[in-house]
Amino acid sequence: MALIDQIDSLLEKKFPNTETSVYKDLSLNLKKVLDDSSPLEPNERLIVLAALSRSLHLKKIETFASELLLQQGFSQEAMEECFEAAAIMGMLNTYYKFKSYLPADVLSDPAYQRTGLRMNTLTKPLNGKEKFEMMALAVSVVNGCETCVVAHEKALTGLGVKREKIHELARLAAVLKGLSFL
Repeated sequence: MALIDQIDSLLEKKFPNTETSVYKDLSLNLKKVLDDSSPLEPNERLIVLAALSRSLHLKKIETFASELLLQQGFSQEAMEECFEAAAIMGMLNTYYKFKSYLPADVLSDPAYQRTGLRMNTLTKPLNGKEKFEMMALAVSVVNGCETCVVAHEKALTGLGVKREKIHELARLAAVLKGLSFL
C-alpha cells in the first residue's frame, strides 16, 4: 500500500468522521509533506514523524511511523532514538526558552553561565548527526524554542542540508502541531 493511502487510513482511525474544513486542510497538508515529491527522503520523513508524534503525544501516528521504520529495517534502538530525540529536545527547548526570557543583566550572573544539563546523546547519535539534527530542529519548531531552532538550522546547513529540506521539516512540524489540537 502506498504511503499516501496508509496516511488516509491512519487519519481515518485517528480522526473518525471528521469532515471539517480545518481537518481537510491538515489532512491534505500532511499528505503533501509526506509524499514522494517532498525534498525529504522517505526515512527522513518517518524518523521526524516519529520524533514529532512522540513530542506531541500523537500515539497512533507514533505507532504508524514506528511500524514503517521497522519494516524499512530500522533497529529497535534506532527507532527508540527518534523518541529519545523528542525527550532530550523537550528538556533543552524548555531550558533555553527559559533563558531567552531573561534580560542580559540577569544572564550575566555566574549562576546562568553553565547549563548543567547532561546532553551526551548529542555527540554520537545512532541515526547519524544529520538525522538527529533534523529531528531536533523539527521538535524545536513545535516547542517554540528560537535559540534551538537557530542552532539546529545552522548545524543542518553546516552539514550541507539544503534549505528546502529544512523548510519541509518546519512544515511537517507545523502540520503535526495543528493535528495535535484536533
